[in-house]
Amino acid sequence: MTTVSQVEAILFVVGEEGIGLEELSYLLGLSTAKTYEALTALKERYESDKDAALNILEVGNHFILSTKKAFAPLLKKYAQSPISNSLSQAALETLSIVAYKQPISRVEVDEIRGVQSAGSMQKLVARQLIEEKGRVDGPGRAILYGTTAYFMDYFGLRSLEELPDIQQMEEEIAEELPLDLFFDRYKELNEEEATTEINESEEEN
Repeated sequence: MTTVSQVEAILFVVGEEGIGLEELSYLLGLSTAKTYEALTALKERYESDKDAALNILEVGNHFILSTKKAFAPLLKKYAQSPISNSLSQAALETLSIVAYKQPISRVEVDEIRGVQSAGSMQKLVARQLIEEKGRVDGPGRAILYGTTAYFMDYFGLRSLEELPDIQQMEEEIAEELPLDLFFDRYKELNEEEATTEINESEEEN
């Protein structure tokens, strides 16, 4: 495990919020100069490899793992694809948290869900359901997220005070999701097994 690979792993996990040089140096246990050398090496490796889709952006004092501009049309097509339009359970949970806790950072969402939410956040941004609302005052300047005008239109809301309860909101979006027949069948089998066990228990008594 090299320093460059460690930098790559951290950039992947922090997602679109990126990470500052000092924080990255602290995590690696290296000087800022050595850390910057590793960042530069990784960036040059991406740029020189024509088959690599990734690149490193330096925005202010933060470094962000991003895709190369050449892939923008493909990724836009993916975001607009009917196949990608259905939201996963993870995305639904993330959207619910953002809607009711906004403005909120991805780290705070992670803490509430107990798992990483970077992928779900990116998909919700691509679907124009959430957007950047500002940044946290303090080290790192993490992005704060909130719902969009499209989100309001989708649910027919005039203000956030009209937000439905979480269960109702999830049911409305879940209409986009295909029925999980395997899950339904699994549930039926469990119910049948439970009924059988009860009947057998009653017969033994």
